[in-house]
Amino acid sequence: MATVLKTSMWNTEEWLTRLGAALREQRLARNLGQVELATRAGVGRTAVQNLESGHGTLGTLVRVIRALGREDWLESLANQATINPLHMARKAQPRQRASGARLGKRSPS
Repeated sequence: MATVLKTSMWNTEEWLTRLGAALREQRLARNLGQVELATRAGVGRTAVQNLESGHGTLGTLVRVIRALGREDWLESLANQATINPLHMARKAQPRQRASGARLGKRSPS
């Protein structure tokens, strides 16, 4: 029985290998050769070959991902807008007046 590693346990080389395999799978699913994908991405065939083998540059990776029509991969890496209660408090309206004195804490007259 094969052992399945959690993704958090993968080292950099394992991530690069898996990413390269995913790129190859996407290319083949679209019935594209490496030369055709490279032409669409504006890179050389060896650049595509390098990416698929787990090597390459970030710029080449982005070009190839876009040529494959998988910008959603890139978008998933971008910061997602979330509601942060601390930011909401900073944007709250400033107080317009002080609160009245509380019972038992009145100043002596």
